[in-house]
Amino acid sequence: MKVILHKRFYEAYTGDPAAAPGRIEAIVQELRGTFDFIEPGPASERDLERVHGRSHIQSVRQEGPVYEMGLLAAGGAIRAAETAFEGEPAFGLIRPPGHHASPHSCWGFCYFNNIAIALKKLMAEGKIRKALILDFDLHYGDGTANTFKGSQDVLYAHPEGPNRDLFLKDLQKALQTEKAYDLLAVSAGFDRHEEDWGGLLQTGDYFNIGKWVKEVSLERCQGRRFGVLEGGYNHDVLGRNVKSFLQGLTD
Repeated sequence: MKVILHKRFYEAYTGDPAAAPGRIEAIVQELRGTFDFIEPGPASERDLERVHGRSHIQSVRQEGPVYEMGLLAAGGAIRAAETAFEGEPAFGLIRPPGHHASPHSCWGFCYFNNIAIALKKLMAEGKIRKALILDFDLHYGDGTANTFKGSQDVLYAHPEGPNRDLFLKDLQKALQTEKAYDLLAVSAGFDRHEEDWGGLLQTGDYFNIGKWVKEVSLERCQGRRFGVLEGGYNHDVLGRNVKSFLQGLTD
């Protein structure tokens, strides 16, 4: 398992919760010594243009440091996807998050759609034809859904459920889709935890989610699987939750 991390992800580039000081540190503290870290390079503007319109890219560019961080986050997602394609599971410990970034707009602490950019790059290079995106963040990834609306090649799944058991059952059902895919990508948001905004899942549930992703990927797409960080805002539990998911993903 490779964890993709750039030193600039420690920076508080805006005042929103995804950029809060200490957020990345809380995760790294839990993961260090257990997983290997590698540093990504930035995405290119051509990488961005496979998903986003030029006017949107330009509007983010005008925000200064946010643009530079956005390029690194997208680059981190690309590195994670490439690592998974080569046969080793990976996790993009990146920020800003991306699943609320649509082709021509963004909100919710997101600027560029990291996971969509990564998949579009692999598809453009002929490495994969089809992908499944599992998004277990508390919030629906409207940007990802908008990017792949009507696509026959990329399936986006965001499980729902009014309680813990029904949510986990819906998640397992989403993984059992009959559609074929070459790569399983996960938008991993940890804000559904019982001590975070969603108040629903337990830390051990993330291990099970990771394990289910691993098992399905081994059955369906030669084990090719990766995740990228989306939400998760309680620093007291965030690191443990991420570690639990990654241990399930690689157990």
